[in-house]
Amino acid sequence: MSELLVDFITSLDGNASGEGWPGFWGLEGPEYLAWLGEQPEVTYLMGANTYRLMSGFAAGEVPNGQDEFRAEEEASVDELTQASKVVFSSSLEEPLTWANSTLVRDDAVETVRAMKSNGSGLLSTIGSLSLCRSLLRAGLVDRFRVVMFPVITGATGAERIYEGYPDVALEMIAHRTFDGRIQLVEYKPRVLEHPPLGAPA
Repeated sequence: MSELLVDFITSLDGNASGEGWPGFWGLEGPEYLAWLGEQPEVTYLMGANTYRLMSGFAAGEVPNGQDEFRAEEEASVDELTQASKVVFSSSLEEPLTWANSTLVRDDAVETVRAMKSNGSGLLSTIGSLSLCRSLLRAGLVDRFRVVMFPVITGATGAERIYEGYPDVALEMIAHRTFDGRIQLVEYKPRVLEHPPLGAPA
């Protein structure tokens, strides 16, 4: 059975991006980049908006506010290009132009449920906030991982990750600090029907 990881890179205030900021908020360091390079092979799950953005980067479109890609950003996009990707969309048309991408028009929750039951590898989301929210609500997420960068993007932040989420209890299973400033926290999530009425057991 496959395992599903929801994986976010955020500012401290829970934004997935910020206008004018470079990738990784410009704060990635050697420890963090080495850790990224050690990650196991995964199949990435994404929606149409993330596909359009990331496939644009792969085709050479530079993010707004930048003249060119930094080497770290280019390497990250190259790794994504080589990976298997499943794209859930009713608006995109086949064939998808980004290498190793498969378009799925069926219901994402039921498709991922079947992928988990019938597969053996690791599934991981990338971006795709509404897809992540739907998979979490459905109880399909095995691990919820957040890497927080030491910035608050109160003026420029976009894509607030947790809006529209249910209440979720999180059991910590891993944590780490990279380069003395970047914080990783990893949890096993459990969706709550209502807030706990007493102290946790």
